[in-house]
Amino acid sequence: MRLDKYLAKATGLSRKEVKRLLHADEVRVNGEPERDPARHILDGDSVELDGLEMDKPEPRYLMLNKPEGVVCANDDPTHPTVLSLVELPRAEEMHIAGRLDIDATGLVLLTDDGKWSHRATSPRHKTDKVYHVTTADPIPADAVERFARGIKLNNEPFPTKPAQLTLLGAAEARVVLHEGRYHQVKRMFAALGNRVTGLHRESIGAIALDENLFPGEYRALTDDEINSI
Repeated sequence: MRLDKYLAKATGLSRKEVKRLLHADEVRVNGEPERDPARHILDGDSVELDGLEMDKPEPRYLMLNKPEGVVCANDDPTHPTVLSLVELPRAEEMHIAGRLDIDATGLVLLTDDGKWSHRATSPRHKTDKVYHVTTADPIPADAVERFARGIKLNNEPFPTKPAQLTLLGAAEARVVLHEGRYHQVKRMFAALGNRVTGLHRESIGAIALDENLFPGEYRALTDDEINSI
């Protein structure tokens, strides 16, 4: 990791502020003054700032209960974003692992570990994504079979991968997907002539939304949750 990135992650300072400290000879690596922001920091290197040794920055892993009306984007000119809800240094550097539509709610995973984010979202890893769905019209019984076979979506050449649909009521169901196409749940029901009126993600893989999190709240993932991906 570059020295300027290492210090920014370890302190919460901006890269610009870090470079100012480097030029002021406030930084030492392995006891020697260092001004090069691009110096690569290896495991075992000691990095000091103003005489204090900096702990090695660790990746961050969060779950957030996304409210309706918030977008899964790093920046948006008209709506609040999930990252704007996170009151941590450099929250804007985090990846959104598994986006939700603006009107959908529920579990969103946030991290600055790119490889972990890819494992959580890549269809190749077949990570279950579980949604609670309500629809405008009753869901026909044969929808269970059609979801299991895969559904041809409008303007797409291949049907969806098999998905699990469990009916919970006349217009209520739980859906388990292993892929994440654009607006997939809504489009699958639209292909059946129905319209989704409520979409809430309950879990991604073994990580279930913490029932103690109110909409807009977040918490760090446990080691077991992190390792489950």
